[in-house]
Amino acid sequence: MASFIHLNDGNQLPWIAFGTGTALYGRDATESVLRAIDNGFIHIDTAETYGNEASVGRAIKLSGKPRSELYITTKLGKLQQPGETVRSALLTSLKKLNLDYVDSYLVHNPARHPGRLQQIWKEMEEVKREGLAKSIGVSNFYVEHLEEVLSVATIIPAVNQIELHPYVWKSAKPTIAFDKEHGIVTSSFSGLSPIVRFPGGPVDAAIKQIRARLEKTRGAPVSDAQVLIKWLKQNGILVVTTSSKAERIREYLDTINVPDLTEEEMKLIEAKGAELHRKAFVSLLPAYL
Repeated sequence: MASFIHLNDGNQLPWIAFGTGTALYGRDATESVLRAIDNGFIHIDTAETYGNEASVGRAIKLSGKPRSELYITTKLGKLQQPGETVRSALLTSLKKLNLDYVDSYLVHNPARHPGRLQQIWKEMEEVKREGLAKSIGVSNFYVEHLEEVLSVATIIPAVNQIELHPYVWKSAKPTIAFDKEHGIVTSSFSGLSPIVRFPGGPVDAAIKQIRARLEKTRGAPVSDAQVLIKWLKQNGILVVTTSSKAERIREYLDTINVPDLTEEEMKLIEAKGAELHRKAFVSLLPAYL
């Protein structure tokens, strides 16, 4: 996996990450993360809120992979204790992960910091300056939240991770455009929702049609998941996905070897996605959806 996405702070992240939310939420992720690393993933995405940072740390250690060859993302949860700061929260996460730094640290959800986003971001900038996080960014932020942060930022967020797939692409376009305008990489979670959570929708036929063409061009099998992942990648999106199966993990990584979708195929998926609006995680930001 040689493809990286370059960030606005001069750092880089692999174009695809193994996520430890959803199916691994609140569970021991050791076996799953170790399987992901053993099968080629070098970017691991976790969060304080997922409740599995310690097991992610165990998997990293068990993998035997040099720290310099891995890219670790975690996220800031709600500051609950009196006197708790971004720095103290990150130090707690680093202790669980058994790491000296993370490659990317994201503010997980603006709704968890009402009225405090500007202060939280200034503290995020400090942990970057201290070297505890190589890059800092946000998650589940939309234009109004990004504008609030940018009004005080001296360091622009490097990444904005949001739910992103064809059935939310139309509604997310203002955020994607804002990210692009400011050099922020948009990252996607739940990118496979059209085939995993919402099968039978208008995107299905387009995926089948494109898959058949890609298989003919490649001379080898191509999966529905690879079509969607390729679509995200060609849109410049950093993909976060997961699986408990080694063969599926290898399949996701192999997407880089799948031929590119044509411009017409890219537009077809977007157009079909616009026919249906479905979100997998509508409860994340109830105040803004």
